[in-house]
Amino acid sequence: MYAYTDFDRQFVRARAAQFRDQLERNLAGTLSDEEFRPLRLQNGWYVQRHAPMLRVAVPYGVLSAAQLRQLARIARDYDRGYGHFTTRQNLQYNWIPLPQAADVMDLLAAVDMHGIQTSGNCIRNITTDALAGMAADEIVDPRPYAEVLRQWSTLHPEFAFLPRKFKIAISGSVEDRAAIAWHDIGLQLLKNEAGEVGFKVLVGGGMGRTPVIASVATEFLPWQQILVYIEAVVRVYNRWGRRDNMYKARIKILVKAEGQRFFDEVNAEFAKILQDDPAGHEHLIPQAELDRVAASFTLPQGVHEGASGDLLAGVQDTAYRRWLTRNVVHTRFAGVYGVQLSLKRVGLPPGDATDAQMDAAAALSDQFSHGELRVTHDQNLLLPWVREADLPALFALAREHGFATPNIGLLTDMIACPGGDFCALANARSIPVAAEITERFQDLDALYDLGDIDLHISGCINSCGHHHSGHIGILGVDKDGTEWYQVTLGGSDGSTLSGAPVPGKVIGPSFAADEVADAVEAVVDTFRAQRQAAEHFIDTVRRVGLEPFKQAANAVRSTTATPSA
Repeated sequence: MYAYTDFDRQFVRARAAQFRDQLERNLAGTLSDEEFRPLRLQNGWYVQRHAPMLRVAVPYGVLSAAQLRQLARIARDYDRGYGHFTTRQNLQYNWIPLPQAADVMDLLAAVDMHGIQTSGNCIRNITTDALAGMAADEIVDPRPYAEVLRQWSTLHPEFAFLPRKFKIAISGSVEDRAAIAWHDIGLQLLKNEAGEVGFKVLVGGGMGRTPVIASVATEFLPWQQILVYIEAVVRVYNRWGRRDNMYKARIKILVKAEGQRFFDEVNAEFAKILQDDPAGHEHLIPQAELDRVAASFTLPQGVHEGASGDLLAGVQDTAYRRWLTRNVVHTRFAGVYGVQLSLKRVGLPPGDATDAQMDAAAALSDQFSHGELRVTHDQNLLLPWVREADLPALFALAREHGFATPNIGLLTDMIACPGGDFCALANARSIPVAAEITERFQDLDALYDLGDIDLHISGCINSCGHHHSGHIGILGVDKDGTEWYQVTLGGSDGSTLSGAPVPGKVIGPSFAADEVADAVEAVVDTFRAQRQAAEHFIDTVRRVGLEPFKQAANAVRSTTATPSA
């Protein structure tokens, strides 16, 4: 993983000291709450429904064991003993008292962490594939490029106050596991016929009130020019993005409204930047800089490319076999695997990890994965670099600490935001709905028979739970102060299994909170009745259409009148 330089470390610690001064002035009454608000937001501090919420940056989802132990310490000593891993590969705390915020920032800085640009109308945390650097289908390792983008975008003076927040995701593999088409900018690393590295650039994707799939801006851009092109995109957005209506301020609205005119202006801005700096001294990425950053992403000792054998050969134990099938990922390295630690189980919300579990995951990382972990887009943890010989021991310890649920990719491996239990923006609670569905689908034989199903839950239209891209999506809505839930079917994040990215479609009026799990079960039962052979859920939905699922779901409604929302 990237090693902080002395400059990086001094920068983060100076930022923490600056925040302490701002906080002390606010608490003393010399810096008003209104004046303090943008300053705390720039460091990841929100004020939520019940208490401050801190969002900690985990750039492109990579953590060291030491960092995770520090996160566990903060959860234990300053929060209520847990943290929440998000779809943006970050970590959130929900209960840290504001007077203790500066102490927490000092603890984060001590392990090269912070909350910079996890909030506000700026370029947010760059995300990528949790299997980056090891995926069997990888074309180019995206981590060095993600790190270059992180350094370039951090506190960029021109892009600190954009019309709205701005999210970038990078994929370096054949399969898109970063959902790039759902981002403001999506980057796909490629190689042309000459073997040169470049990017396919997508612009204008997003969820929220208006789900939009990003448009292709350019099919192949030399990697050296990627910062120039992104700068051109964001400059045009900064110039023309709406600031009069926050609900229409995202770049997707501008791209959708202007179409080719937007891209023409981006291309003109791109050409102008290159013309003003023909030697590329200020804007092109020098090979030496990419090499410097890439040097942090070397392979662990003993890891080399090659094929691996059949992990299931001779395995008789059903639990271990299921875990190998669902939680262990083949890589392009001989005898080396990625192992997902599932954070989806009865009793805790999806993506939550207790302080004890964080400490345990850090210990597993040290023992089996060279002290490195990844946060996945699906709100789990992943151990890269696990040797085949260590899998049995890792399985035993993962099961002991509650990480070995063999449900990766199945219905209970759901994505969910914290919802109305914590978020001031939410219309409805996500956690109780997720809990009821999880409890109802505990039969592993039944789950395995159903196969891969992406279930995503959002507590409001802001779509932090990515409900639009779920095979089954659940969206909390408000009706006269009461919680209701829309159900959508047929969404896709762009993965190989799901097919081309597309938002799901609503299957009728909203459901009451106590009807949602019944509606999901009715949808699942309809799938069982309609599927052909071993057909995947998403393929069945596309083949037969929504009507059979809609009829089955609507039949579970109570006699209570339901809203049209």
